[in-house]
Amino acid sequence: MENITIEIEGMSCGGCTASVTRVLQAVAGVQSVQVTLNPGAAQIVFDAHQTSRALLENIIEDAGYAIKS
Repeated sequence: MENITIEIEGMSCGGCTASVTRVLQAVAGVQSVQVTLNPGAAQIVFDAHQTSRALLENIIEDAGYAIKS
């Protein structure tokens, strides 16, 4: 299992964190997700054989949020 933190821009409320949590939990291989509003970030534990950081970042962007560079 891998444990990563992805910094996220554009979340402004609890609904945003719930939305990001929901889309990440739907990804095969994701074991756990914790999304915080301040600071905007997602801590994700996942199976690297089933998904990747790049895919998780794309899913967050598809949900309407930006990844901090």
